[in-house]
Amino acid sequence: MTKQTLRIFILLCLPFIGYGQTQIRCAIKEIAQQSLRNRHQAFEKKLQQYYSKAEGSLESDDRLIKIPVVVHVVHNNASGTIGGDKNNNISDEQIISQIKVLNEDYRRKSGTPGFNSSPVGADMNIEFVLASVDPEGNPTNGITRTYSAQASFDVFKDNYTLSSLSYWDANKYLNIWVTSIKDGYLGYGEFPGADFDGLDLEDVNEQIDGVIIDHKAFGRQTGTSNSGVYKFGRTVTHEVGHWLGLIHTWGDAFCGDDFCNDTPPTERANLSNFCRPLSSNCNGMVTQNMIENFMDYTPDSCMNTFTQDQKGRVRAVLELSKRRRRLVINSQFSLPAAEKFEVRVLENPTIEDQFRLQVLLPGYKDFSYKVYNSMGQEVLAKDFKDYPSTVIEIPRAKLSKGIFNIRLISGDEVISRRLISL
Repeated sequence: MTKQTLRIFILLCLPFIGYGQTQIRCAIKEIAQQSLRNRHQAFEKKLQQYYSKAEGSLESDDRLIKIPVVVHVVHNNASGTIGGDKNNNISDEQIISQIKVLNEDYRRKSGTPGFNSSPVGADMNIEFVLASVDPEGNPTNGITRTYSAQASFDVFKDNYTLSSLSYWDANKYLNIWVTSIKDGYLGYGEFPGADFDGLDLEDVNEQIDGVIIDHKAFGRQTGTSNSGVYKFGRTVTHEVGHWLGLIHTWGDAFCGDDFCNDTPPTERANLSNFCRPLSSNCNGMVTQNMIENFMDYTPDSCMNTFTQDQKGRVRAVLELSKRRRRLVINSQFSLPAAEKFEVRVLENPTIEDQFRLQVLLPGYKDFSYKVYNSMGQEVLAKDFKDYPSTVIEIPRAKLSKGIFNIRLISGDEVISRRLISL
């Protein structure tokens, strides 16, 4: 087995049920599956350590997170014609329909197919937006179109090929490649890497970090996504779930563990054309499968649930995974990298609720600040690890009226600024 085959990622190998093709299981071999389980177990230990140290702060931090998306349409339509029910150079309308599905599902929007009334159902409080600025700072609609004479792509061998055709910085965008995929697979999503003790697996190369989707399973009932049981856009919801750190409800093993306590134990993937009730017998206990969970393999029309524990896991992953965390920070401020360490105080003095400081950094750096009162006493301090250029906020409620000095440190560099609280 080659090193590339052993590269561990969460792979969604949904078979093309309803498209008239043979059912296909995940192509990761048993040894890779075992390595995958080991990685999940190690990752879970790190999550628990984080929760313990952070005292559940991420679970209570329910701020809205917006993920900028770039959709790379890789097609073999030499004429460049866009759209049509057999054209893999899919239309903007088809792409926008998929973004709508993602937001309905991840926001548990009432009145949409992404809503459920289950007490364990969760609004992930994550939204996806087509990027408005490209890597060069130019306006964009978040869609790229690239012609390739290659008619279809292998999800195991051609991910670098797709990336070489079109790629944006994975520290700033969720890359989704939409194309024709070989052998009946719907696609895959890369699992987030993490530079933590206990995780001996190196992070996936950022050039291939993202999601690959077959165009016939991208979007909702429009263009090429207009037949079969995967025409409602839930393949992307599932794949992005992997990209955010979720695994299959059956834990990729017979009665395996997905590390989410509110998803019932499940024997195996629920491969079916129908939304019929199914049950599992795991450890001598019979439970009903959560066939409506987005991380199962049921048809699109069955799916409408992320659970509270799945949400907790995702929120932790967005903090623990180096690249995911960078993307979230970049999406908040979208500031350029600087040639050197710089600090700008915005609106000073201020009567607003907080001071805001623009911190410009060359690449990703650690930095910290300390705030001193007029007596030279330290009153506030905070550390920032592996940050790009960003904006920090210091609540005025933690400072009395008066003049304060703030020292910002990055490596050997120190910058001092004065804060005036009115």
